[in-house]
Amino acid sequence: MTYGELFWLGKQKLEKAGVGEADLDARLLLEFVCQTNRHDLLAHAEREVADAQAQRYRELITARAGHVPLQHLTGVQEFMGLPFLVDGSVLIPRQDTEILVEEAMKQLHDGFRILDMCTGSGCILLSLLHYSNDCLGVGADISPAALAMAQKNAKALGEERAEFVQSDLFAQIEGTFEIIVSNPPYIPSAVIGSLMEEVRLHEPLSALDGGSDGLSFYRRITAESRKYLCRGGYLFLEIGYDQKDAVAGMMEEAGFDDVTAVPDYAGLDRVVYGRYDH
Repeated sequence: MTYGELFWLGKQKLEKAGVGEADLDARLLLEFVCQTNRHDLLAHAEREVADAQAQRYRELITARAGHVPLQHLTGVQEFMGLPFLVDGSVLIPRQDTEILVEEAMKQLHDGFRILDMCTGSGCILLSLLHYSNDCLGVGADISPAALAMAQKNAKALGEERAEFVQSDLFAQIEGTFEIIVSNPPYIPSAVIGSLMEEVRLHEPLSALDGGSDGLSFYRRITAESRKYLCRGGYLFLEIGYDQKDAVAGMMEEAGFDDVTAVPDYAGLDRVVYGRYDH
């Protein structure tokens, strides 16, 4: 079967299964299997694909049609221009979370210590370390499997300035930090059942469920982070689209100054941050 024929077969199967962006996913899976790039579909659509590759492509298309996330099939997701290994133990890095990294970088100076709470794949912390000089970082997560994935990512990226700690939020954290960042679970428990199959069935519940109102982790992080921030240190939090007022209010009540909300690329509130002078 030719490269072009395989692509159309995959695209049609994904469309029939109701997969969003079927065209894109079919192409990306074909490129993954054949180790090609986006230009091959136009330039080399008539070339024959080896039987083994064609069979592997069909298997992946079947899995994607069953709503297994694309990133779990390829094992990688790009974030901040870097490749991060992912599987079902961690939340797949989202483009919107790049806003959190970009805002933190505006306050990041050489030699800072960074704490990434609920680190998951480590994408936030490792990106901050990659794009800074002489900073040190700690990534904390309650999940041993997530920490193992974060450590794999640190090794793959050659990042030696990150330490990963198993901790129920701040329970095992020591020292102080100039910057604390977190993308905590923030989806209300009752909403979990209505999420897309890719998220609901294949991403870790512990990385999604933010309690009855979605704000449980914000309450604890906002209150407890003050003990771990240097004077004038910053707390950066990713939030759900409708959580700005609640989270900003928590930070202000906790004594944070200059509390600011930042929208994502769609214009929805995505990050809240503030400075703590104590």
